[in-house]
Amino acid sequence: MAQRLPGLNPVKTLTTDRRRTPVARPPQKSVPFWQARTRSRNSSPLCLSAMASQSQDQKKHSSLDALITGGRKDEVSEAIKGSMSNCLAETNLHLTVPGLKSKTRGKVRDIYDGGDYLVLVTTDRQSAFDRILASIPFKGQVLNETSLWWFDRTKHITSNAVVASPDKNVTIAKKCSVFPVEFVVRGFVTGSTDTSLWTVYRKGIRNYCGNALPDGLLKNQRLPANILTPTTKAADHDVPVTPKEIVEGGLMTQDDYDEVSMKALKLFEYGQHVASEHGLILVDTKYEFGKAEDGSILLIDEVHTPDSSRYWIAQSYDERFQNGLEPENVDKEFLRLWFKDHCNPYEDEVLPEAPEELVAELAWRYIFLYETITKSTFEMPLTQEPVHDRISRNVALALSSL
Repeated sequence: MAQRLPGLNPVKTLTTDRRRTPVARPPQKSVPFWQARTRSRNSSPLCLSAMASQSQDQKKHSSLDALITGGRKDEVSEAIKGSMSNCLAETNLHLTVPGLKSKTRGKVRDIYDGGDYLVLVTTDRQSAFDRILASIPFKGQVLNETSLWWFDRTKHITSNAVVASPDKNVTIAKKCSVFPVEFVVRGFVTGSTDTSLWTVYRKGIRNYCGNALPDGLLKNQRLPANILTPTTKAADHDVPVTPKEIVEGGLMTQDDYDEVSMKALKLFEYGQHVASEHGLILVDTKYEFGKAEDGSILLIDEVHTPDSSRYWIAQSYDERFQNGLEPENVDKEFLRLWFKDHCNPYEDEVLPEAPEELVAELAWRYIFLYETITKSTFEMPLTQEPVHDRISRNVALALSSL
């Protein structure tokens, strides 16, 4: 067995931030998002504390008012409804684009071998609990364009594999040897999946992925410091691992792990900074890395998307935490909770169909997050051309010019 070196992410002992911990609070209950607030009959089912009067400083920050109401939501909602039947659930570019070889189907992305490059198509498939839950209009485009925005703005931290983006749903990337480890970085004790920090913490686990956690932490509480909780793949689910297990198991070398873990923590810190400037909290996220032929470490897959990350509204977080309420979120957590309330998403062979209103709401939230972070207007396709036909045409043109 390899010896663990002192510099390999030693076990961290975290102390509870007493200033943020209330003396007593009622237990939190997960409820569907449309029941989150019932103070006013005239309130939107999503209407939360953003309805309170705001100071000039607060108006600079994002709130769910923009998420709930307004002309932009109405405009986007109409486009979402009109695209329910035109979601990109599956692609078969290897049958339509010359030069593409094998296809690998991931949870959300279809990956094609293009010889010198990989062609990554981000579909509208919605995954959670290690399975597909639904198809969300425009989701693939949102994720692809969000990642491209972050890839471009994190080059000062790490190089990435992006070569080109010939289509709204497509990224052409450099080939590399992918590390079989997902680098999950967390800033809060939260979550509902089996590997989430809150799930394992409430079971009494106090040493998780090499991080020593103190007693007394509450759900949705901010950690004293960001922590890294890596996972690796088993047959059909993610498995938490410690830094020592990663190195001794041969998943990564000591030097590669040290470099990648440093990059992951810096990426997360930068992401939190950018999110805070736009009234959001980046709660947790995951990164994937690979090694290029020249030995350089590359950031791959996606960055700070609403699929790989959890985002909360910053303005109301402290008050809601003190009152034992769930944070206002702009991610897929409410869809996860709906499935957990209506089935066993890990064991049931057949899952119920998600209500169309939830699907539409998630599509809007993804677009809202993209526009909030990038300060750009999300450009929806101008025609109802089948998405697969458009992608095939654009990918073929791009590959012919590379």
